[in-house]
Amino acid sequence: MEVFSKGIHRAMVPMDGQMEHVGGVELVESASCYRMLTQMDLMRFLSSHDSELRTIMSKTVLELGAVIQIIFGVTHCTKVIEVIKSMKAASLTAVPIMEASNTLCEDNNQLVNGKGRRLIGAFSATDLRGCPIPQLQTWLPLSVLDFTQKVSATRRELVTCYAESPLHEVVEKAVTKHVHRVWVVDHAGLLVGLVSLTDIIRVIRGASLVSKSELSIILI
Repeated sequence: MEVFSKGIHRAMVPMDGQMEHVGGVELVESASCYRMLTQMDLMRFLSSHDSELRTIMSKTVLELGAVIQIIFGVTHCTKVIEVIKSMKAASLTAVPIMEASNTLCEDNNQLVNGKGRRLIGAFSATDLRGCPIPQLQTWLPLSVLDFTQKVSATRRELVTCYAESPLHEVVEKAVTKHVHRVWVVDHAGLLVGLVSLTDIIRVIRGASLVSKSELSIILI
C-alpha cells in the first residue's frame, strides 16, 4: 500500500511461493515469476472487504482528508492541442472540463481554477489512447468537449461524489465504473475537488498506521 499511496499506479510483484523465508531485495532478485498489481486491483480487494473495514469506510471522504481541493482545469472552449500542452507543462494526467464563463475575462488556452465552477466533463491522457495519429491530428483544433465526445462511442458518465459521501460509496463507484478519479461536487453540481485512487489508498493506509485494528488484520 505504501507504494500505491505515493502515486505509483502499478507494480511488479514476485510470485515464487516456495521462497517463504526470503524477503526484500533478495526476493526480487531471486524470483522467476511476477504478476502485475495495480491500484485498481487493490481497490477491488478493499471493496470486497467493505464490511470488515466499516470503521474507515463509513467515514466521509472529507473527514478522512481524501479530497484534493486545489483543482485546475480547462473550459469547454479550450482546444485539445492547448489542453495537452497545459497538462504536459503542469505534469497532469487529467483535468476537469468546466463551463466557460460569460462574465469572467479568462484565457481559454490556459489552466483555470476549477473550484466553484460547473463541471461538465473530464479529459485525461487515456482519451488519446487508441486514437490513430492521422485522425488525432485533424481533431487537435477541436474544443476539448467535442473531442471527448468523438473519441467515445457512447456518452461517458461523469463519475462524481459529494464531500460528505462515505468512503465505501466512492470506492464502489471507482471500481464499478473503472475510473482512477472521482470528481467531488456540491449539490448544485459545482466542482469542489477530486478524490483519486492514490488519495483513497493514502488515507486508508494512514488509518492502518494509526490504529492496528480491522484493517491491519486484513492487509497483513
